[in-house]
Amino acid sequence: MAVTRHKTTQEPPVELPVGFEAWLLDCLPVPGCKVCAANWKQLNAAKDDGDITKASRHATEIRDHAGGAHS
Repeated sequence: MAVTRHKTTQEPPVELPVGFEAWLLDCLPVPGCKVCAANWKQLNAAKDDGDITKASRHATEIRDHAGGAHS
């Protein structure tokens, strides 16, 4: 039985341009809205954990909710 060895490589982390993270997370929750407040709390927790993907999803939720549900 032949043993197959696979060479694994790890890609270096992607570095975002300066200011991109701020642009990506740019949102403002509507004062007094529980949905916006919950997403804002989760956005900041994800940002503090370094999970930009999760933080950006919450920012999108805030922008979509603030723009649609409160118009």
